[in-house]
Amino acid sequence: MNIQWYPGHMTKTRRMIGENLKFVDVVAEIIDARIPIASRNPDIDDLVGTKPRVVVLNRADQADPAATKLWEAHFRAQGMAVLTCDAHSGAGVKQFSPVMRGALKDQIAKWREKGQVGRPVRAMVVGIPNVGKSTFINKVAKKKSAKASDRPGVTRGKQWITVDQGLELLDTPGILWPKFEDETIGLHLAFTGAVRDAIMDVETLACHLIELLAQRKPEALTARFKIVPEAGMSGWDLLEAGGRKRGFLISGGEVDLERMANILLDEFRGGKLGRITLELPQDLEGEADHGGTP
Repeated sequence: MNIQWYPGHMTKTRRMIGENLKFVDVVAEIIDARIPIASRNPDIDDLVGTKPRVVVLNRADQADPAATKLWEAHFRAQGMAVLTCDAHSGAGVKQFSPVMRGALKDQIAKWREKGQVGRPVRAMVVGIPNVGKSTFINKVAKKKSAKASDRPGVTRGKQWITVDQGLELLDTPGILWPKFEDETIGLHLAFTGAVRDAIMDVETLACHLIELLAQRKPEALTARFKIVPEAGMSGWDLLEAGGRKRGFLISGGEVDLERMANILLDEFRGGKLGRITLELPQDLEGEADHGGTP
């Protein structure tokens, strides 16, 4: 699978991020706690360089808590500050400002020495499309500042948002990289809706997802669809079994696989299968070629 996804506005966004870095003190990178590898754009590391970084593990309410703790430790070991939150409900968002200031404590101390007391922290917020960046900013700012949408690529122009007297945010459009060399990255982004379902047949996509769930969280399939994954069962087998249990039958007693596929994707994205993390830090071994390594 070689997914091409690089509209012209993303080239413009990359340039805009590079040009505006000099105006900010810290970069906040929003990623999806369920897929911390796939939802990180490797271009961001190159663009941001040594600028202080805060990694925001969003949608943590849908991710496995134990896995999230592993990711927190991983990113902190990389020298980054970490905030775990759920932008939709607002859980954890109040800690954003303290975490940002904590990441800049040395710089803030230097400002005070120079008499620059009360100087606001200016932060750039970056992330790939559909990781909840706009929703997060709106929660932080306590108003509808950024346009939020489930459709990838909605936020287009840059905009400054004042959170309080001590914190200003520069919002940027979501940016993906030119193509996904690694099939797993493309699949995981598609599972969570970060790229349009149109990139792949929905039944094929659901087959890949249910196979992964059978490996990583088989009890979720049993609880939600009343199926018990067995060794040797393909994604198609699992999808058919789930559709049959749900009663998604068409003429001749065949299973409506398209309906089952859509239900599986919708329920996974909606958190109805439980708190599931599809990627762990140990998965980074040998993954450097797709750029997912922090």
